[in-house]
Amino acid sequence: RVRRKVRGAVDRPRLCVFRSAKHIYAQIIEDTTGTTLVSASTLCKEVSESLKGTGNIDAAKAVGAAVAKKALAKDIKEVVFDRNGFLYHGRIKGLADAAREAGLSF
Repeated sequence: RVRRKVRGAVDRPRLCVFRSAKHIYAQIIEDTTGTTLVSASTLCKEVSESLKGTGNIDAAKAVGAAVAKKALAKDIKEVVFDRNGFLYHGRIKGLADAAREAGLSF
C-alpha cells in the first residue's frame, strides 16, 4: 500500500528503509527502471566496524550517514523517503535525521 503512494523518479529517487530486529538496511532506488543506485546496511564492513551493536539507533544513524555519503558521491541530492510501513520513530527517525544532516534533502 505504501509503495503505490511513494514513487521515485529519475530526478528524485526513492530512499527505501527496511529494519529487522538485528539490522537496518537503506537503499536508493530509481523506480522507472527498478535499479538500486546506492545501498548501505549494518552488514557493510565500513558501517559495522565502528559499531558496538547493529540493532540500535546509533547503528541506524551510521547507516543513514553512509547512504547519504554514497548518494552525494553519485550526485544524488534529493530523494523521496519510503519508510516502508514502519513508524517514523526510533531507528527509522535516526536514519532519516542522519541522512539529512549528511546532505540529503527530503
